[in-house]
Amino acid sequence: MLSSKVVGDSHGQDSSYFLGWQEYEKNPFHESFNPSGIVQMGLAENQLSFDLIEKWLEEHPEVLGLKKNDESVFRQLALFQDYHGLPAFKDAMAKFMGKIRENKVKFDTNKMVLTAGSTSANETLMFCLANPGDAFLIPAPYYPGFDRDLKWRTGVEIVPIHCVSSNGYKITEDALEDAYERALKHNLNIKGVLITNPSNPLGTSTTREELDLLLTFTSTKKIHMVSDEIYSGTVFDSPEFTSVLEVAKDKNMGLDDKIHVVYSLSKDLGLPGFRVGLIYSNNEKVVSAATKMSSFGLISSQTQHLLANLLSDERFTTNYLEENKKRLRERKDRLVSGLKEAGISCLKSNAGLFCWVDLRHLLKSNTFEAEHSLWTKIVCEVGLNISPGSSCHCDEPGWFRVCFANMSDQTMEVAMDRVKGFVDNNNGGKQKRTMWDTRRRSLINKWVSKLSSVTCESER
Repeated sequence: MLSSKVVGDSHGQDSSYFLGWQEYEKNPFHESFNPSGIVQMGLAENQLSFDLIEKWLEEHPEVLGLKKNDESVFRQLALFQDYHGLPAFKDAMAKFMGKIRENKVKFDTNKMVLTAGSTSANETLMFCLANPGDAFLIPAPYYPGFDRDLKWRTGVEIVPIHCVSSNGYKITEDALEDAYERALKHNLNIKGVLITNPSNPLGTSTTREELDLLLTFTSTKKIHMVSDEIYSGTVFDSPEFTSVLEVAKDKNMGLDDKIHVVYSLSKDLGLPGFRVGLIYSNNEKVVSAATKMSSFGLISSQTQHLLANLLSDERFTTNYLEENKKRLRERKDRLVSGLKEAGISCLKSNAGLFCWVDLRHLLKSNTFEAEHSLWTKIVCEVGLNISPGSSCHCDEPGWFRVCFANMSDQTMEVAMDRVKGFVDNNNGGKQKRTMWDTRRRSLINKWVSKLSSVTCESER
């Protein structure tokens, strides 16, 4: 006999969000070796500024060599480290987070708990703040992974706060109260509100007015406020990023023990493989319990050592944040303009690694069945893995999250050509030959040419 966790399907990974990944992994696009494969536009990774980090590493070989002042630190890093983390790394993280927030918020390392990524941080917070069967309210559309990260092992329930496209998905008092009342009708014990700021999947930063509303709401209801701010360093356009801690400070709630922040280096620095995340909280009991729980998912000492050095370089972090935002803005504009050429619009966004794309006009009917059919066609026939709005618990069929920062400029061009070909084919009715057909043949010819070139060179 196996546990219910093993035999059950409550992990949340049977959604189209994860199924699209599976299809991509069966047939991944490669410009030379698999030009007809699926382009991954469902993964929110930031690969646009790797060269800046690589340059820093080349200029600081002693860090990768585990040396400090020409002396090896290998032995002290190789030995067991307690779960509080390296002081130098926590100091560097506190300064980096403060820099992103223009030092309007100061971070106390004693209120910081290191975790193996934001997934671990969010789950740990759920274990600390709620019991199985308790509920958190989350603005929808929301990140599909929350159905796994927040619910699967903790037993916590998610109640969507229904936000709508007609007002740009703003969080309103009516939407908050509606979600709260629905939870009560289902006899759920509401423990808090969790938001992502900037929003995943919308790519918009939460306004000061919305944050003020949320803090007033959670304070009045005497429930927790959790702000996942892992995209805080990606805000490339106005309005600027505002942390919930900044608004809390202005409302004289700066030391409120029901306000908690999650952060990670996975998005701002593009380092999801390093598994670096943290919880920041004024609640001493939460910090104490979460620190003990962090022993199940620690950040390696070698990783902390490397990043402590990287983040302590003020010149590097200043240049990186400015240049990364510039590149994100340019890539986002490229995606938006390419979609516009194909007659497709997006929600106006100012942050993140994705756009919220409106494909409602391509639906055969205003239903989620039609959305699923369109999504299947886009993944399997067009060769683009994008995430349907239904996987993000969007109330309105036809919206899709499309990621833009996890690919090269050349791959982005391929994706845009495929989109144009798909739309032209849809509009052309009986037209059998599409722009995508031509592009596919062109790419295959390039592929054959490159393979021939490699073969000839190897023979020489």
